[in-house]
Amino acid sequence: MELDQLRYFLRVAERENFTRAAEDLMISQPALSRSIQRLEEELGQPVFERKTRSLALTEAGELLQSRARQVLTILEDTVAEITDDGQTGRLRIGAIPTIAPFFLPNLLRQFSAEFPRATLIVHENTTDVLLKCCSQGEIDLAILALPVPAKYLDVEELFEEELLLVLPPDHPLVAKRSIRIGDVEPLPFVLLDEAHCLSDNIVSFCRQQSFQPVAVEHTSQLAMVQELVSLSHGVSMIPAMARRLDDSDRRVYRSFAGKQPTRRIAAVWNPSRFQSRLLEKFRNCLRRYCH
Repeated sequence: MELDQLRYFLRVAERENFTRAAEDLMISQPALSRSIQRLEEELGQPVFERKTRSLALTEAGELLQSRARQVLTILEDTVAEITDDGQTGRLRIGAIPTIAPFFLPNLLRQFSAEFPRATLIVHENTTDVLLKCCSQGEIDLAILALPVPAKYLDVEELFEEELLLVLPPDHPLVAKRSIRIGDVEPLPFVLLDEAHCLSDNIVSFCRQQSFQPVAVEHTSQLAMVQELVSLSHGVSMIPAMARRLDDSDRRVYRSFAGKQPTRRIAAVWNPSRFQSRLLEKFRNCLRRYCH
């Protein structure tokens, strides 16, 4: 049994589909199928139950999945520990889509300038996916918005960020000197879809102010939220870090008077994995950058 076979098996188990797994692994589907077939021949029983449109793990496959993760984790941590010099190596950093494009570029640029021989790989995905990747050792650290159900993971809060009201420039509220949360209660909202925690932050804040925002449109990209607001489809709330990169005159941003909506940003990592000196230096760089 080869290590690549285990890696291929785990990716097929995750994707539940040979075609998607082959694309992820950048190998041909026939080559991937042959690898899994050889694995099953060696074990003497199938690890997947083939269905019409998907795959499911057999009982043997479930056992192999658990043990394969352990084997690869031990191997990866051993290699990392042996080669750990605090200057070279690979770091896999995850971030949610409402953080990654606005927060990571300058941070990564600073870290790369200090540690030019380190390799940084960015994974952008939703909170649930990143927490799973962090737990399984597929990424070294994730930057997320709290709260997170981080069982067996270490969580360090980094900073709190204001959520700004975003309006089309001809909206009546733009002329108001002071905008309170009650002013937007009757207005339609444009929000990210349910997979994004920013919508949870917005809805939770509104509920604390005793109203439920009415979402007329949902989208998967923060840039599309901003564009839909520009087209007068509704209003929304945008993280301050996204506002700093928006130089368009087609949108107007305002802080709320009184209690302001915010979100808390945190770093998450798996303490049971080997903690390299390079990772600790990245965490220190992250702390300095946030303060």
